[in-house]
Order: sequence, then C-alpha cells, then structure tokens
Amino acid sequence: MEKFLIGKKIGMTQIFRDNGECIPATVIHSKCCVINMRTMEKDKYNAVVLGYGEVPESKLNKPLQGYFRKLGVKPHRILKEFRVSSVENFTIGQEINVDVFKEGDLVDVSGRTKGRGFCGVVKRWNFAGGPKSHGQSDKFRSPGSIGSQRPQRVLKGKKMAGHYGNEWVTIRNLEVVKVIPENSLLLVKGGIPGNKNSIVLIKSAHRAK
Repeated sequence: MEKFLIGKKIGMTQIFRDNGECIPATVIHSKCCVINMRTMEKDKYNAVVLGYGEVPESKLNKPLQGYFRKLGVKPHRILKEFRVSSVENFTIGQEINVDVFKEGDLVDVSGRTKGRGFCGVVKRWNFAGGPKSHGQSDKFRSPGSIGSQRPQRVLKGKKMAGHYGNEWVTIRNLEVVKVIPENSLLLVKGGIPGNKNSIVLIKSAHRAK
C-alpha cells in the first residue's frame, strides 16, 4: 500500500539517539482525510484525493461548498491528488495520520522553496567572483565573460543572474526519525523545502527500507 500525506512545515529541532548522536530534524504536522477517489473505470487512472486543514464551510465559495456536501466530508483548505495502483484500501472520509509511517522509513518530501527574488551569479550559482586584492579589478561579483568568439551569441542554459527560488523541489530518501501520532507530528532528518507553515507533500521513497 502506498503511503503519502499532506503536511505543514512547523520548523526545525534536534533529537538525540540512544548512542548520544544529535540529529537535526524538520517537524511536520499532518492530519489528512480522504476526500475523493479516481478509478480506472470512470477516470482511466487510480488516485486518491487527500484534504488537509479543516475550514468552516463559510470560508469556501458555493461550488466548493457543494462539492464537499455531495461527498459528505468536512471542508478542507488544501486538496492534493496522489496516484495509486489501487483504491481498494481507501474509503471516502477515512482519516490518514502520521502513523502510516514508522521510524526508519525513507520518504520523499516535496515543497516550494523560499523565493529570493532577482539574484546575481555569486548567490544564485556560487560563482567565486573576481580578484579582490591590490586593485586588480572592480568586478567583485560580476559574471565575467558570457560568450565565445563563435557562435557569437549567448548559449542557452548559461548560468547568469536571474530569478532564484520559488521552485517546486523534491528532496529524496529522507529518514523518518520520530513519529508522534497523538500530536500528529512527523520528524524527518535534515531540511526540507519551504518556509515555516508552508505546505509539503510526503511520499514513501522508491528505495524505502
């Protein structure tokens, strides 16, 4: 059975293993509900629609209010669809908590990175910059030459200044170091994309243990 969740990034902390090793961990809150399902017979593919973050019905527009009423589930703020091989193990209204994962599982976490606006090549691509001593140059953070004699144009894909961040990124094979079902919290080793309180998607890794 595929494992997946929608969560909210709370922040980072650290925990200690029994041998005294300090582990940096990201705290994710997750408590989801199965809102709808896609089936091969009707939609030509199998998928589960999860909802996260209950909201009052008055916060939704009328089409969404009708959608949730028809399905007989509580309104949720975030809806995401996850492909599955079969929907037999899921029912509409079923709650899915962090206890679907256990300590030691490997997960892929997807989220939108922090937007950093327009950045130069030093910040965006880790360029070294120009010489910084003895008056050799005043081009400390400029990219330098960007082309060759031929073909007399800037080649596509050249690393240059531009928009940095605000991209959908997946970090693969992160270890689940602790699960706290009573508080709906999942602790994942290392950092994950996004600001605090941003929405992330957690799925079991392809190379899970």
